[in-house]
Amino acid sequence: MIRVVKRYSNKIGVGREHNCYKMAKSKFGPFGLGGLLLMVVLAASMVVLPLMLPPLPPPPLMLLFFPVGIMAALVFLAFSPAEAVGNVVVHTV
Repeated sequence: MIRVVKRYSNKIGVGREHNCYKMAKSKFGPFGLGGLLLMVVLAASMVVLPLMLPPLPPPPLMLLFFPVGIMAALVFLAFSPAEAVGNVVVHTV
């Protein structure tokens, strides 16, 4: 009974490794043909569309402050101390 379980689990492991190896060895890597085509179309549109569209007026000043505010909040959160009361680190030399 034990030998049957071991053989069955080995077959599952070999099949799983074979599928992962087959997927990693595919022609387009982790992306399929559809994903690759979508990225090519998006890249081409980012190159061509600005040349075809008329220039737009600048956005209102208040809209320009949103990215600055988000960046300030992230910097504040990055440098604020963590509330770790239970974690005490002792440095020894």
